[in-house]
Amino acid sequence: MKFLIDGQRHRIKFRQEQWADGIGGQLLTPLTRYNLSHKIWAIDNGAFSGFKRDSFRALLKREFHIRQNCLFVSVPDVVGDHKATLELWNKHNYLANNWKKAFVAQDGYDGLPENADALFIGGTDSFKDSDDAISAVKDALAKGKHVHIGRVNGPTRFIKFHLIGAHTCDGSGVSRFHGDIEAIRDEMIRQGLTP
Repeated sequence: MKFLIDGQRHRIKFRQEQWADGIGGQLLTPLTRYNLSHKIWAIDNGAFSGFKRDSFRALLKREFHIRQNCLFVSVPDVVGDHKATLELWNKHNYLANNWKKAFVAQDGYDGLPENADALFIGGTDSFKDSDDAISAVKDALAKGKHVHIGRVNGPTRFIKFHLIGAHTCDGSGVSRFHGDIEAIRDEMIRQGLTP
């Protein structure tokens, strides 16, 4: 599993210097609006901090000409609420038409919509750490979907989803603070694992 870093070129470069094998690319968000500076990238909708529709649409418009290189775009979601997220998906997944769309799994998750191209594990910490999240990841992988894990800032969560086979992850701590990525890297090395 590889980290997508929400940051500018210098931050991504610094994280790659810390753990080249653990960094996979860049995560763009409508909140930070960083310029694209990596060939591997995805777009998050920013709902964890409060979804801003106009900023989200502006980001998609800005990168539309190179959308074929994007791993996924997370469609708007409601943190901790699968039912409300599914309603938003049904109403607003059109915002990401012509992109690879990621459904953001939340507490109460009961399946991936048919027209989702990727699964993004969101939700509360209790959901992320549950057997339901593990089952969701395994199911999506069996269907050939890209799987991304949100809010990964420590070794335990990273290793758990890495061993299942998730493709990418993100974490604000890893993006902002150098110690978080080093702790994950060191534990991976200690356990003889590779990302």
